[in-house]
Amino acid sequence: MTYNLRPEIKIKQDAQTWTSYDQIADELNQQFDDGKKTIALECYPGVDLHELEQQLFSRLTNVRLVKADDYAYDAETLTNKIAANLTEDRVFGIMSHATLDEFYPEYEVKQIQKELAEESKKVVVYGTGAVILLPDPDVLCYADLTRWEIQKRYRSGMPNWKAANEDEDNLKKVKRGFFFEWRVADRLKQKLTNRIDYLIDTNVPNQVKMVDGVSYRAALDQIVKQPFRLVPYFDASVWGGQWMKKEFNLNSEQENYGWAFDGVPEENSLCLDFSGIKIEIPAINVVHQRPISLLGEKVQARFGNEFPIRFDYLDTVGGGNLSLQVHPRVDYIQEKFGMPYTQNESYYILQASEKSTIYLGVKEGTEKTELFNELHKAEKGDYRFPDEKYINCFSVKKHDHYSIPAGTIHCGGPDTVVLEISQTPYIFTFKLWDWERLGLDGVPRPVHLAHGEENVNTDYDTTWVQENLINPFETLHEDNESRVEKTGLHELEFIETHRHWFKKEVTVKAHQSVNMLNLVEGEEITVESLDNSFEPFEIHYGETFIVPEAVKEYKLVNQGDPNKEVAVIQAFVRDLS
Repeated sequence: MTYNLRPEIKIKQDAQTWTSYDQIADELNQQFDDGKKTIALECYPGVDLHELEQQLFSRLTNVRLVKADDYAYDAETLTNKIAANLTEDRVFGIMSHATLDEFYPEYEVKQIQKELAEESKKVVVYGTGAVILLPDPDVLCYADLTRWEIQKRYRSGMPNWKAANEDEDNLKKVKRGFFFEWRVADRLKQKLTNRIDYLIDTNVPNQVKMVDGVSYRAALDQIVKQPFRLVPYFDASVWGGQWMKKEFNLNSEQENYGWAFDGVPEENSLCLDFSGIKIEIPAINVVHQRPISLLGEKVQARFGNEFPIRFDYLDTVGGGNLSLQVHPRVDYIQEKFGMPYTQNESYYILQASEKSTIYLGVKEGTEKTELFNELHKAEKGDYRFPDEKYINCFSVKKHDHYSIPAGTIHCGGPDTVVLEISQTPYIFTFKLWDWERLGLDGVPRPVHLAHGEENVNTDYDTTWVQENLINPFETLHEDNESRVEKTGLHELEFIETHRHWFKKEVTVKAHQSVNMLNLVEGEEITVESLDNSFEPFEIHYGETFIVPEAVKEYKLVNQGDPNKEVAVIQAFVRDLS
């Protein structure tokens, strides 16, 4: 069996579904025929409103259409209002804590609300902010869109919401989405989910699908009682490799794949199978709407409605080094960017050769001033940063595990497949040097030496790294059937990882936390319930999967050669009480 590129969750609940604009229009017309007068169709930023206008609203009869976006501030005014969040940087902004209604002039809203209250015709208000103009509609629809699809649309020229920036640098578009649009839209979506009558999947152009709200909410309830996988996506990079292309049966015509995101709920999606009708939703919806069952009471109490663990792949087989980089301290990320915690991380080595390396920590006696003087010279061009003078470089082998707490200068080397296990704030990487390369867009990738200098900890030197960060393995349990090892992470990091080796089966505890896992050795396992509350769930080599905290305890069963050990890496939030 091979890596499943399109995992699905079969929903047990009988549902009403609609699979075309014709069918959806018929349903909305029927709502009007049944006496309903107002419909609000709230849209996540990035939903193609022109497509809705052409394909859906043209099929509705005798209605007044109101585009909510037209009543928000104009592009220039809105951009000025969020300038402090956007900053002048290409990559980093400051997290917005605004709500969407703040970007609609109060007078304009009251005027249109008065008009709509007196309107004799049937009314459809649509777009981002529809419920601001029509807060109590007879029928509430929500048109959703995944983050990866939004980012692909940015690359194709789509502007940000209420922004005239079709041709702007893509990094700046993503920044505006990450720090502003997605935050305000998610806050509104969280408030609406328990009210919506219909959820509309708009991820594939002109192939819209819809499910009734009751069935959608029942699906959320089901998901957090069983193991599941996110829908992965893959992307090229300047250092990208060839291993995933072959191992995961990806598009052979793509030059490389440097990234695989298969364990990032904020970015990935879920594919819900309602009796053969596939509805794709952002995975973050489950985090926001069922946080305690998914995360566990202790994790939710500490992190709120955020998923604190992420898994992704970094492939440099046949490629090059990652950028030399560092992640911010907690106090720094809180003060500068408005984030509650930082990106501590680790590299689990999934594949390696004799050329595979990791750059980790500074060499003994390195002075920060001298180090950054050299990095500044390299930033100006025509000068190669002497990494061999300042940065440790260690050979790595398969199944090594390296902790990388914030402040540790680091970089993945060549010919390696890394399973990156980290805390979630993934956008905050301060690049220090990029090996004299250009980005895929032909422009030098941004480096952030000012941020980096504030965060590189030169106490994390050769001796400290060797004693604290390299394969801190500890056997927790061993018998004739299985072995459990603690493989990391460093005590400064809140994630703990256990590696389970077994030939037949092993029982695993959730540790009062949501679990994220990956089959790092072996062909196939099943995740099974101890009380038959969910059906056996197939996992193949390299696949990341999630077990909600509500499951409490579960069994992993080897479905391959019973004479060969398999291994699963398990990550959960460490109990700090």
